[in-house]
Amino acid sequence: QVQLVESGGGLVQPGGSLRLSCEASGTIFSVNVMSWYRQIPGKEREVVARISNTGNTYYRDSVKGRFTISRDNSQNTVYLQMNSLKLEDTAVYYCHLEEPLQHLIHWGDGTLVTVSS
Repeated sequence: QVQLVESGGGLVQPGGSLRLSCEASGTIFSVNVMSWYRQIPGKEREVVARISNTGNTYYRDSVKGRFTISRDNSQNTVYLQMNSLKLEDTAVYYCHLEEPLQHLIHWGDGTLVTVSS
């Protein structure tokens, strides 16, 4: 049973920074993709960034140059460094793990990021 536990959310002023962490536990296959999604109430969940086990990354356009995704494979942990935060970054951020060869996906419970002055 894979569990994903997020941490690092909170309240920050516009222009500030936060670092989210997500630790995965359980039996995880080596070929996987870890991602961060976010969801604003009333809107669809959207991918923010993803990183494969080989280090390939993807960012949605609105966060390019501001957010950085990274991972520590030895700790099964993924990070999201968020800089220059904007009001529109306010959302619940979810950790997501995909094991494509096993056709499995896993979600964390989410952590709230609030950008407000």
